Amino acid sequence: MEKTLLFGAAYYPEYMPYEHLDQDISMMKAAGMNVVRIAESTWSTLEPEEGVFNFSYIDRVIEKTQDADMMVIIGTPTYAVPPWLIKEDPDILVERKTGKAQYGYRQLINLLNPTYRSHAETVIRKLVAHTSGKENVIGYQIDNETKHYGNMGSEIQQAFQKYLEKKFVTTEKFNETFGLAYWSNSIHHWDDLPDIKGCINGGFMAEFEKFQRTMAAEFLNWQAQLVRQYKREDQFITNNLGFSWKKFGADIAHDGYSYGVQPNINFYEASQCLTLAASDIYHPTQDNLTGAETAFGGDVTRSLKDSNYLVMECQAQAFKYWTPYPGQLRLHAYGHLASGAKGILYWNWHSIHCGYETYWKGLLSHDLGPNPTYRDACTIGEEWNKMSPKLCGLKKSNKIAIVVDNHSLTAFEWFPIDKELSYNDVLRWMYDSLYEINVECDVVDINALEPAKYQMIITPALYCISEDMLKRLDDFVKGGGVLISSFKSFIADEHVRVYADTQPHLLQKCFGISCNQYTDPGKTRIKGRQVQYIAELLIPDEAESMADYEHKYWGIYSGITRHSYGKGCAYYIGCYTEKDVLKDLYKAALSDASVPAPELTWPVTVRSGVNQEGALLHYILHYSEDNRTISCPYEDVTDILTGKTYKKGEPISLKDWDVLILEENKL
Repeated sequence: MEKTLLFGAAYYPEYMPYEHLDQDISMMKAAGMNVVRIAESTWSTLEPEEGVFNFSYIDRVIEKTQDADMMVIIGTPTYAVPPWLIKEDPDILVERKTGKAQYGYRQLINLLNPTYRSHAETVIRKLVAHTSGKENVIGYQIDNETKHYGNMGSEIQQAFQKYLEKKFVTTEKFNETFGLAYWSNSIHHWDDLPDIKGCINGGFMAEFEKFQRTMAAEFLNWQAQLVRQYKREDQFITNNLGFSWKKFGADIAHDGYSYGVQPNINFYEASQCLTLAASDIYHPTQDNLTGAETAFGGDVTRSLKDSNYLVMECQAQAFKYWTPYPGQLRLHAYGHLASGAKGILYWNWHSIHCGYETYWKGLLSHDLGPNPTYRDACTIGEEWNKMSPKLCGLKKSNKIAIVVDNHSLTAFEWFPIDKELSYNDVLRWMYDSLYEINVECDVVDINALEPAKYQMIITPALYCISEDMLKRLDDFVKGGGVLISSFKSFIADEHVRVYADTQPHLLQKCFGISCNQYTDPGKTRIKGRQVQYIAELLIPDEAESMADYEHKYWGIYSGITRHSYGKGCAYYIGCYTEKDVLKDLYKAALSDASVPAPELTWPVTVRSGVNQEGALLHYILHYSEDNRTISCPYEDVTDILTGKTYKKGEPISLKDWDVLILEENKL
């Protein structure tokens, strides 16, 4: 059994304007913190010139934290390279479609460059060998928010050609698969393969982008193999997976938040070499705090290994519009635990006094002293130190899966429904609607989906799908499962070649519908709500129409259907509309799937699981500044944070941004 939650921050003493290590450790301990992450950004500090290593600052942090009974996570420093390395081999800089990157920013590396690999291996070996024997070093973060960085250089193109030759054997098969006769793009000899940067074939480019993602995952696997040669059995290997970034204002680098599937690495592939899944989760705060990003990021990360995960980075103050209201930092923290996190680390401990991220503020402001956000962290630390045995090891057994697919995401970038609607928009529309009615789910990569584990499967815009997976979904519904699919699902095969029959391919009988036209919705409505972006004109051959379009001409078609099929049923929603329409569909589908519909809805969020002591816990998370009273939905529970007991139907008072953790009492 785990004894304690991880609570800490990324820590960079090498960035400090003056010596502050002792004060920092003292303040961390006062806040109840027990872990720091170090070293992932500091290659030029660790190796100021080739072959000359200086681990003194790492040693000091390890020694001081050891004395304070704190733990350390070591990051390999390979995502930001030192200037001397670029001077040795300028081709370390990644070549993208727009040309070669210029030195200065992080994550501008050609991960396949042999010079880079050689020096990266050296610093990894030196660092891990130097630190693995330290008692309080609990694990290694390999690289940092790894992606393929848009690599289109010669090494990756040569490797891609070899991959194509092995996969397709003949150029005839290759040409046929991607329809390369179009605009005379077909080749006769493999060496005729043109530079990928000019490619206009969406299917072929999707194959290349899949290869790019695989190369990034293999890079992490390469690092993991190196670390395994030195680490202790009890030390973990992780990577802080970074989600896609949603812009919401002026086009500056820090204006946005964690939003959906990362297009530049496949999380499922990347996680195969890790012993602990971890991610970085950032989200709007203040009046825009909903908890949805925390929940989505947690559900994705937990589902990678079906186990507890670590939030390697989350926000403290960050930007002027993220400075949390009183109580919000605590709500953030418990929101992560409610999804199955085993702890959180802030990015970062202190605000940086110079450099690119000067005004991405840490837990401490630039004066390095206590502030209201720091004092909120002290409350979290105090509670976690008392309650860790009950809060550790939360396990979930969700009956619903939302399926995600990088390949479909890529296809949507090439063949968008609308310039204002992305794959991740559709995904979050379907996820957030479920979240807001307090129905929990796993978020599962298509390649990891095991349909038999679930009673309901939801497929947002699953554009690309193999016939084998289509048959598995068909069998799932026949066997009693409930399938919910959105517009633009089941259109193309795994090579983004559109199936040459009426949609949905192979699932016409399952859904009881057919469709061969779609339209801009214009003024079309459904259930009194405006339709946006797309309206697929569904013909309910055998299905029940749950809602026809409200339009003079499109009104003869259905927009939402339900069909009983075998022992199960299948829902299809052919348009994008307001979330309350989707929520009504979910409520009907939950009944079909024999999944109870919760009584409470957002802004009161409920997330449940069984802790390591075998007790059933219900996290009640209140995402509102308004006080409200709810009726207890459980027979007999005790709030483990306050000791108050509630019985079914009794009033529970919630203050602004409140948290309760209700443990079911044995009757």
